[in-house]
Amino acid sequence: MIPDFQSTMLPLLKSLNDDKIRDSKELREFMANNFRITDAEQKIKTPNGKQFLFYNRVAWAISYLKMGELIIVPERGKYKISELGKNILKNTPDKITIKFLKTLPNFFINRNPNKEKHIIEEDEDEEEVIDKTPDELIELGISQINNELSNLLMAQIKSCSSYFFEQIVIDLLLKMGYGGSDIENGEVTSKSGDEGIDGIIKEDKLGLDKIYVQAKKWENTVGRPDIQKFVGALHGKRAKKGIFITTSNFTKEAIEYVNNLDVVIILIDGNKLTTLMIENDLGVTVKNIYKIRKIDTDYFIED
Repeated sequence: MIPDFQSTMLPLLKSLNDDKIRDSKELREFMANNFRITDAEQKIKTPNGKQFLFYNRVAWAISYLKMGELIIVPERGKYKISELGKNILKNTPDKITIKFLKTLPNFFINRNPNKEKHIIEEDEDEEEVIDKTPDELIELGISQINNELSNLLMAQIKSCSSYFFEQIVIDLLLKMGYGGSDIENGEVTSKSGDEGIDGIIKEDKLGLDKIYVQAKKWENTVGRPDIQKFVGALHGKRAKKGIFITTSNFTKEAIEYVNNLDVVIILIDGNKLTTLMIENDLGVTVKNIYKIRKIDTDYFIED
């Protein structure tokens, strides 16, 4: 099990108590052995998929130990225990937490009294363990905002007509890059009475390769019989690619059926639909952009 980043601070400090200088890789390997982190657990990523969760937590533990001046950086990417760190280990606390670091006069908040003190706060009356790094807290906040946005987006979709929903689906697929950037490569067909097919995406300029789409603005779960009807419509077009999109979801039988077909059918349920709309800026606008900065180490290299 991957420990929270506060739980890694004391073992990490102890690993430097031999006065040797170690780099990030060595510290990660020590921590992985100390907590018996498996290879599979080391490959688990943060929600945004851009960082390894365990490595990110170790990095934040290093960062907070530096902010408390328990470790120093003798050279770029290298770490060593400080005299203060050695003194702390002479009377080793049960655990090093942010709350513990706040008791140190050299902790960065205490050195900068004008700084906001709610960067990461613990309840004053409870020994609450914060198991998320600042990166994870940002991702959690974004996730919560997007979940609420998804709910609002679905409410808007359900208030639209079925024909407009089909247009939304085509617009989304074009936004995702299917059919290129030409809006003429996407077509809603339901008004022309093309039974079983609600839309067509032309993947090339001549329309030699097409993706057929079925869009259902339903409350009821989509079952295997509904997918079978769509497959029949695809066979009628001699097509090999289809996308079935619904505002509801799919039964287990429907999903298993699709996985065993000789044609490629992609199932997109309501949750996935709104997620894709948000990711591709369809039906939503950008409210704010926040920049997360890091040190440009190359800038500080002297010639």
